[in-house]
Amino acid sequence: MEKHICQLLIDGQTVAGEGAPFEVINPADESVIGEGQQASTGQLDKAVDAARKAFANWRETSESARCTLMHTIADRLETHADELARIIVLEQGKPLVVAKGELQGAVAWTRYNADVKIPVKVFEDNEQKRIEGHRKPLGVVASITPWNWPLMIAIWHIMPALRTGNTVVCKPSGLTPLNTLRLVEIINEVLPAGVVNMVTGEREIGEAISRHKGIDKVIFTGSTPTGQNIMANAASNLKRLTLELGGNDAGIVLPDADIDAIAEAIFNTAFVNMGQTCAALKRLYVHEDLYEALCDKLAELAQAQRVGDGLVEGTTFGPVQNAQQFKLIVDLVEDAKARGGRVLSGGARVFDKGYFYPPTIVADVSNGVRLVDEEQFGPVLPVIRYRDIDEALAMANDCSFGLGGSVWSGDPDAAKSVATRLECGTVWINNHAEVLPHAPFGGCKLSGVGVEFGVEGLLEYTQLQVISMPK
Repeated sequence: MEKHICQLLIDGQTVAGEGAPFEVINPADESVIGEGQQASTGQLDKAVDAARKAFANWRETSESARCTLMHTIADRLETHADELARIIVLEQGKPLVVAKGELQGAVAWTRYNADVKIPVKVFEDNEQKRIEGHRKPLGVVASITPWNWPLMIAIWHIMPALRTGNTVVCKPSGLTPLNTLRLVEIINEVLPAGVVNMVTGEREIGEAISRHKGIDKVIFTGSTPTGQNIMANAASNLKRLTLELGGNDAGIVLPDADIDAIAEAIFNTAFVNMGQTCAALKRLYVHEDLYEALCDKLAELAQAQRVGDGLVEGTTFGPVQNAQQFKLIVDLVEDAKARGGRVLSGGARVFDKGYFYPPTIVADVSNGVRLVDEEQFGPVLPVIRYRDIDEALAMANDCSFGLGGSVWSGDPDAAKSVATRLECGTVWINNHAEVLPHAPFGGCKLSGVGVEFGVEGLLEYTQLQVISMPK
């Protein structure tokens, strides 16, 4: 198989990195599918300078012109959908049908951001004066993306920045840089040089981004420790921040729930992208009256999955993306077994090559076990028994994260009452992990700062300017 060459894209030109070499690994067979060199800090400076120079003109481009260009980008994404989806599978591992869904979502998010309106807010309007609130772009936005949804999350970061008149320097995960490079190449076929740039790199470049005085905002999706480091470094010029960090989302199944009606949705939202999703359902608290029956149903759904290479037709469940995450999952499951956990499905590696771990249901664990307390970010779901709702809420809220949560019930009013007591940014009822372009999404506690999506998310890329005019 031909190897992809991963380069940088600065001021409209592809260039080789000057830093340390790296390889991109296919998680399905551990083969090398791409290689390149990381950016140097000097090349990051050039990318920021290019974005700063392009900002002078891009900010003056009319809203209608920017929106038209964004729709053109969406058209190009559709044209290259098969190519991009295949790259996602090769470097990230998810089944092709899921990668195609990621492309469809990327197009939808691009078009939504192109069309959303940012109104002028009127604070006062009388015979004496009119006071208006206008939204102005911040300048250069840096996007730092993870490896789980590499194309979609890049779109989530880049498109609101473009819509609001900012320019961008993006840094993808070194584990999945290939589709982001292709995305930025496609964007540069449409936009002026320097509006969107891409650099590669790991900790050194990430820290240089968060400290860089030429960058006005950082949007980051990833781990809480890295987000905390970005926040500390951003103090140098009081950068604006949007941080979507770790999550250990709890779901609570009330005793009136219909197991047959909810089991498939619980399974799908826990194991979306092989569980490698920040807002996936990661801990399930089930009333004792339903516990055994729901455990059995979830195990049945897990055993029905077809684990394999995402490019092979019929595959429903791909590999874990990388060796480090795979090791964490193995360690957590083995620890749960040692502490009395009952494995109902999966629980052991499959295949000699690739990071394949089957969907695994673990019963008879509770808070205090690593698999429950830590974010596993992989294809394992612990199921915890409870007796009364106060006990369930106490266990669900006993967590330093607060991204999402869910309540599963046949009574919408009862579910809503429980939902309001969950300590998290979003609560779904009879669903989980559904994010939409028009609905704000963000976490509390150690799960992040700020929100994405909707008008509220768009405004985080802007500075409010109040204009007071006498009449």
